[in-house]
Amino acid sequence: MIVCIAEKPSVANDLARILGAQSRKQGYIEGNGYQVTWTFGHLCELKAPDDYTAEWKAWRLETLPMVPPRFGIRLKDDDGVKKQFAVIEQLMKNADSIINCGDAGQEGELIQRWVMLKAGATCPVQRLWISSMTDEAIRQGFATLKSQQEYDRLYMAGLSRAIGDWLLGMNCTRLYSIRYGQPGHPLSIGRVQTPTLALVVKRQREIDNFKSEPYWVLSTTYRDTLFTATKGKFASEEEGSSALALVEGKPFAITDITEKSGSDAPPRLYDLTSLQVDCNKQFGFSAQQTLQLIQSLYEKKLTTYPRVDTTFLPDDVYPKCPTILQGLKGYEHFTQPLLAQPLPKTKKMFDTSKVTDHHAIIPTGQAPNFLSDMERKVYDLIARTFIAAFYPACKFQTTTVQGKVEDIEFKATGKRITSPGWRTIFPPKQAENAEGESILPAFTKGESGSHTPSLTRKETQPPQHYTEATLLRAMETAGKTVEDETLRDALKENGIGRPSTRAAIIETLYKRQYISKERKHIIATTTGMELIDLIHEDLLKSAELTGQWEKKLREIERGQYDPKQFIEELKLMLSQIIGQVMADRTNRRITIQQPEAKPKVKREKATSTDSVNNVAGFQPKTKTTKKRTLKPKTATMNTPNDEWVGLTCPNCHQGTIIKGHTAYGCSRYKEGCNWRMPFVPTQTATAQ
Repeated sequence: MIVCIAEKPSVANDLARILGAQSRKQGYIEGNGYQVTWTFGHLCELKAPDDYTAEWKAWRLETLPMVPPRFGIRLKDDDGVKKQFAVIEQLMKNADSIINCGDAGQEGELIQRWVMLKAGATCPVQRLWISSMTDEAIRQGFATLKSQQEYDRLYMAGLSRAIGDWLLGMNCTRLYSIRYGQPGHPLSIGRVQTPTLALVVKRQREIDNFKSEPYWVLSTTYRDTLFTATKGKFASEEEGSSALALVEGKPFAITDITEKSGSDAPPRLYDLTSLQVDCNKQFGFSAQQTLQLIQSLYEKKLTTYPRVDTTFLPDDVYPKCPTILQGLKGYEHFTQPLLAQPLPKTKKMFDTSKVTDHHAIIPTGQAPNFLSDMERKVYDLIARTFIAAFYPACKFQTTTVQGKVEDIEFKATGKRITSPGWRTIFPPKQAENAEGESILPAFTKGESGSHTPSLTRKETQPPQHYTEATLLRAMETAGKTVEDETLRDALKENGIGRPSTRAAIIETLYKRQYISKERKHIIATTTGMELIDLIHEDLLKSAELTGQWEKKLREIERGQYDPKQFIEELKLMLSQIIGQVMADRTNRRITIQQPEAKPKVKREKATSTDSVNNVAGFQPKTKTTKKRTLKPKTATMNTPNDEWVGLTCPNCHQGTIIKGHTAYGCSRYKEGCNWRMPFVPTQTATAQ
């Protein structure tokens, strides 16, 4: 019997259907010589400190650094996990062979390898590696199974990442919590989250310390066109007023007219980060929301594998593109002109050398049925961008008109689209470079006439707060502000975190009360700022140095760096950090940012622990509460039931239930969640 293990039940159902396995059993599906089972994310995790020795159970400085002689794994302390693992373990013991059908990435490889290791699997293992969940892709994947050994380096990179996060997270969280924390409030420190927080704090400091300074700009209006003095800013009003007096009442003359042709290339295809950036800018979706939405589209077979960091396609995808375009229903107005002739093939889109495990995110060509409003928005971005990539460049004409009054020169610039090209695919507000365009009237060199000059007082502006979009970009480029696509690609090697983990890191910082959000702006809290201020070890908070560690992990994945050396370097760094903190004789304590008060709701008791694989910092095991959720119901008229307020939304499972005048709704209604439960207002019901 061949055992196939997928990462979640929904994927297992698709695989079983393709393989002809139809008999449902407890925890697996059987038939046609296959047994298809599943995990649900991480069933296993690295052992906790006290699993190695009782001395590490208590948080004491003298036990640091904690470095196990050999790392081990354990099952998560969850009844559902234990029950499913027992099924997997029994299947693997009796298996003739195993097919690892986990998510085709570093984390997916780690999840399945740990399960097989814990189950003691000894039979041959093959790897299913696919980039989309369409029936065709699944069949092709099973027809071209790979040997598990081909992905050993991928596993070693994932294992090195997990061990590195354990070493730094466990030790530094205890170190800083004991040394600088408040009782009952551990300070979470992590290999990725701490330098990310440092980026936000640095920007916050720049804004807080910024002193606005006034300046004056001289401009004039001639033939309904605004011309600005080329001299630039005047530092004082007196200097600006002198220039204004010089041009008042004098004729304005056109001295030069230049026209220059230019073009905007089609947008790059999406990697995960660029998709998260655009969804945050255009729809206000958080990075985590976008990741969940694109994962859902992938599992619905509508888009390709999402957790990618490349914007290129391999050459062998090119022959499939006409079929994909034909399948994009609702976009025929844009796709038919393309399909009437051979599709263009450019190096900016097709380059096998720029693709590793997976290619850019594109649609599969399957019909997008039964999507939520939020899913539809994400799918539409991906579909339009894929279509636009085959369209010609947008061509425009830039006109620069120069004028003069006495010895003071002025300039006006206008831009006119001559051939919209790819920009016809997008609504105007979504098309790049659509803002700030103006068409100038026809001027003649040498003409002159009256004009209306003015002097405007302005002030220098502080740096902008990070949004999730700009913070993601900063993480991608290790804090460097980069607009050029090519240069940004080069810096990705040194980015903080992986595309698949950056959203979770930002969410962790919110959860720890280190950052907060005001509208779209990310604000560093008092706790977050004080934490970064007391960390003097650049190795722990430098975005650039952390980016270099990420580069080493990628090199491990490619077989260019020794995993043992990576861990040894982390151990050395850990010893340096502990030594520096222990030498601090001050008695500083962090101010703890209190979370905003929320309505109290009676909750069911439950216990759980944070996974060190998902959160770089670690906290002692504590009893926590389990969210109560309202089961979905058909919207009907009800008497108000305020016990629902504060519960998790039954539709999006992210927002909470709030009460309006005539209905309950989701707190995330502005983000697109349309769950609503009308009720009869109390006073009306009483009157009747």
